[in-house]
Amino acid sequence: MREYLVIYEKGGSGWGAYAPDLPGLGATAATLNEVKQLIAEGLEFHLESLLEHGDPVPEPNSHAGIVQTEICETWQGQLAKSA
Repeated sequence: MREYLVIYEKGGSGWGAYAPDLPGLGATAATLNEVKQLIAEGLEFHLESLLEHGDPVPEPNSHAGIVQTEICETWQGQLAKSA
């Protein structure tokens, strides 16, 4: 079993999703649950299509992480003091 990283992004009118290791694969929907279902279905379809056409299937190589910062709180505090 392979696991591909999927990025979910909230936009102005709904949600988007894409898999960095699978160029051309993306989905949009009104809700997060809908886009999760669509990207999962799209990923399966995309991989099946690659295999049927004899195209190489990219290895999953992308990773994601969280970076914590307090810069926004620091700036807000400084702005409040100077007002």
